[in-house]
Amino acid sequence: MSTLVLLRHGESTWNAENLFTGWWDVDLSPAGEVQATQSGALMADAEIALDVVHTSLQTRAIRTANLALDEMGLSWLPVRRHWRLNERHYGDLTGKNKAETTEEYGEEQVFVWRRSYDVRPPATAPDNPYNPNSDRRYADLPPEVLPSSECLADVVDRMLPYWFDGIVPDLAMGRVVLVAAHGNSLRALIKHLDRIADDAIADLNIATGVPYVYELDDHFAPKQHKPVIERALGDRTAIAAAAQRVADQAKQKA
Repeated sequence: MSTLVLLRHGESTWNAENLFTGWWDVDLSPAGEVQATQSGALMADAEIALDVVHTSLQTRAIRTANLALDEMGLSWLPVRRHWRLNERHYGDLTGKNKAETTEEYGEEQVFVWRRSYDVRPPATAPDNPYNPNSDRRYADLPPEVLPSSECLADVVDRMLPYWFDGIVPDLAMGRVVLVAAHGNSLRALIKHLDRIADDAIADLNIATGVPYVYELDDHFAPKQHKPVIERALGDRTAIAAAAQRVADQAKQKA
């Protein structure tokens, strides 16, 4: 048996402003810093003895892991980082307010862009000031793997190689693994672990700053199949409400 903990970063500054963020690099908000620290306390209270951490290349996930580890007294743990754990690339939606985008394009279209499995948002326009692709951290990526927009199916395809080649080997060694990443990269991994159908994944929303614990068998599949909310550490009623707020972001008024 091996233990995997999934942790979406704490609230970011752009989460607080209800903006499509994707690959654009933003920091945690003050509330997100508190969430990250609390996630460490929750893992410590649950006596989860982490051995290794995997994060994306994005600051909000990195700082969430750091704050959680500091709270647990585990800042010395080895950490591996990879772009394949990045958030979904939102293309030309990056930097736009979700509610304003709904007003412009309609709720149905924005829902398709946000939650459909295989429909990408518009590709990044040349004049988009929030085009993240020129960021130095991606300078060595081959052009054919650097996205200009992604749907969740794309995230599954680019995340799974790192799951098999980067994370599973740690689990196979019996290590307790923390993955600190993003709403969509974690949805992609949960889809794989829980074998969620393409047309059902739209209903899954991941709250910020909440650890979700998976006990895996020798084939790195969940030992028990149960709703994702039942894997969460903390007040599950509050967590479910936070996840619903994620689902409703495009309906909020700017």
